[in-house]
Amino acid sequence: MRVAKMRMLRWMCGCARRDRIKNETIRDRVGVASVEDKIRESRLRWFGHVKRRSIDFHVRRCERLAMENLRRGRGRPKKYWGEVIRQDMTLFQLTEDMTLDRRVLRSRIKVEG
Repeated sequence: MRVAKMRMLRWMCGCARRDRIKNETIRDRVGVASVEDKIRESRLRWFGHVKRRSIDFHVRRCERLAMENLRRGRGRPKKYWGEVIRQDMTLFQLTEDMTLDRRVLRSRIKVEG
């Protein structure tokens, strides 16, 4: 996805790969944020939405599910949504109680572009 987006941005600027212009320079010229930042922003926005729901709502009930006798496959462990959210929250220096206030959350996670 990043490759396709950068290809479109280069096309918009009239640049080619052979011009050897850095991706950050092109993003600054067009005024667009990276795909990863926008995905992180939307993921944290959704997390705030889920946390503001009542505890009996079906999305919140899934948090409390306990999987017993679940056998893992070989290889690297899968990344869970909660782990990714925790990493994103440490990156933006957020706490869970900050996610309950919508204005605070939006102002902290907003990515320009």
